[in-house]
Amino acid sequence: MSRIPDKMSGVLLLGHGGPEMLEYRNDILTPQPGPNDVVIRVSAAGVNNTDINTRTAWYSKGDNEDHDASWSGQALNFPLIQGADVCGKIVSVGDHVDKGRIGERVLIEPCIREVNNNILDKPWYFGSECNGGFAQYTVVASRHAHAINSTYEDVELASFPCSYSTAENMLTRSRVTSEERVLITGASGGVGSAAVQLAKARGAEVIAVTSPLKAITLQEIGADQTLSRDDDYVELLGKDSIDVVLDLVAGQKWPSLLDTLCPGGRYAVAGAIGGSIVEFDVRTLYLKDLRFFGCTVLEPEVFRNLMTHIENGRVKPLVAETYPLKEIGKAQTSFESKSHIGKIVLKIEGEDS
Repeated sequence: MSRIPDKMSGVLLLGHGGPEMLEYRNDILTPQPGPNDVVIRVSAAGVNNTDINTRTAWYSKGDNEDHDASWSGQALNFPLIQGADVCGKIVSVGDHVDKGRIGERVLIEPCIREVNNNILDKPWYFGSECNGGFAQYTVVASRHAHAINSTYEDVELASFPCSYSTAENMLTRSRVTSEERVLITGASGGVGSAAVQLAKARGAEVIAVTSPLKAITLQEIGADQTLSRDDDYVELLGKDSIDVVLDLVAGQKWPSLLDTLCPGGRYAVAGAIGGSIVEFDVRTLYLKDLRFFGCTVLEPEVFRNLMTHIENGRVKPLVAETYPLKEIGKAQTSFESKSHIGKIVLKIEGEDS
């Protein structure tokens, strides 16, 4: 095993703003493990909405002010290494971690509950409130580095953690069961395509909202029916016909999602790429006895369940494009075009560890 260098390459986010706030450097100090930590040699890291939302201060409810522009609603500390989706290999461990973990191939659970040997009152997100995986090395509490036994390549595995755990969390929170009808918006994106596969794995009937050009691919991964974003959902599906809505879009068509829900139906949301401000008739909520679930913090069992799905081959990676880490700006530009299906992944180059 090669010696771990004192300095590494990575991408620093210098502050809120455009892609110009991302700086590739090769003189970043390599992180050191605390007593309960592991150091991971990163081989691949996926690109997510979270990365861009954090950079642009989209999370702020105060007109993009810095004081609440993070995933947790707190101010961020810059410079920051982003990157929530990480596949790599453990190369060093802290004093309280079994040295037998060195050499394990791992995925990092992005919802972080332990940092610097402290249990957090409110979870952080990897690459948001703490440094993440857009670098050659990263450090995380051992409990959040999950050993993976899979024939998938590292780039494929890096497409799983953030999107698939978010999707599995939405399904877990809304308690999707076999034979229920599930409507998924934004179904061609990372979380949406993951939700299609994971809902189908539960035996649900899956209706996916996407563009016509992407419909066939979504049907191939499990969608029983696809709708266009411009379709009239109520007309095509029927009022009170859907058990669960998994929403990643919100936007102008949001009221029609609730109209499709049956009495006692469940609505789970983990994104608002179509617009975060919606028109909401509260009478629809209480007269239909609907249940709403905001889905950000992962339920404790979610990531372990996801790992089982991956290892058993119940879900398949959808990698649309790959880029070297130096081209993170190009990768994020392509990501924002929304012309792809699945995930865009960055390859982290360097010496083998």
